[in-house]
Amino acid sequence: MKKFHGVGVALVTPFHEDGSIDWTGLERMLQHVTDGGVDYLVIQGTTGESATMTQAEKVEVLQFVKEKNAGKLPIVYGIGGNVTSKVVEEITKTDLTGVDAILSVCPYYNKPGKRGVIAHYTAVADASPVPVIMYNIPGRTGINMTSATVIELAQHPNIIGVKEASCIIEQCMEIFRDMPEDFLLISGDDVQAVPIISIGGVGVMSVIANAFPGKFTGMVHAALNGDFATARKTLGSFLDIDPLLYEEGNPVGVKGILESLGLISSDVRLPLMKTSEELKERQRSVIQKDKLV
Repeated sequence: MKKFHGVGVALVTPFHEDGSIDWTGLERMLQHVTDGGVDYLVIQGTTGESATMTQAEKVEVLQFVKEKNAGKLPIVYGIGGNVTSKVVEEITKTDLTGVDAILSVCPYYNKPGKRGVIAHYTAVADASPVPVIMYNIPGRTGINMTSATVIELAQHPNIIGVKEASCIIEQCMEIFRDMPEDFLLISGDDVQAVPIISIGGVGVMSVIANAFPGKFTGMVHAALNGDFATARKTLGSFLDIDPLLYEEGNPVGVKGILESLGLISSDVRLPLMKTSEELKERQRSVIQKDKLV
């Protein structure tokens, strides 16, 4: 599973003002992150606004990415939800040819207990023809997958890793201590990428790599190569911009930066609103101060 070491960019879905998909912008983004050296693509995660995409649109985006993936980067595709039967149905009905793994978020809103989470992921993993990476993000789902739950699920032969966005370092340390040798501990938080690598993680699925793929990927690769002095210094330059990615919601913040960089518009789908001019101005100030471009 070395293909999932390093930086997986949680790719945005560019839109026009009327809400339709901006295919030219999506191709431009693919070129931008590929040229920046990211290691793999994460399609239709939260940052891709999967919550407001129809299943047909999601599949259309996936097909487009497969066709335009000039760097032949590995692809992780988001299929998750809080109705297990619907997740399984989507998996079985989606052509996953050319997809290297699926990313499946912990069931949200229902707030299942440990037994329910284990039964959900077991059904997903049993149904999937490709490996499954779990996604723990308590801030969105309302529940935290404990290290004990993750470790139990890690025994399933088709569950290969976890995107860990609890931001609880002790929990990540427990996962690394007890997980199978080939299991993947992946940071789900950009500014925790270096700390999680330091305790055994293999990289990060990143939002900020949409905007600054070269600088961010260089930082992660330095950490993976044991050069934590360089990685820590680079990480410091991202600390001020990171909260401005989420102040008005994700991917509102990163799309504001991408618009300022001339890559795509900042248009999003309701209930999100496009980046305010006031936030974009603060973003530009931080980018200039911290020499991010």
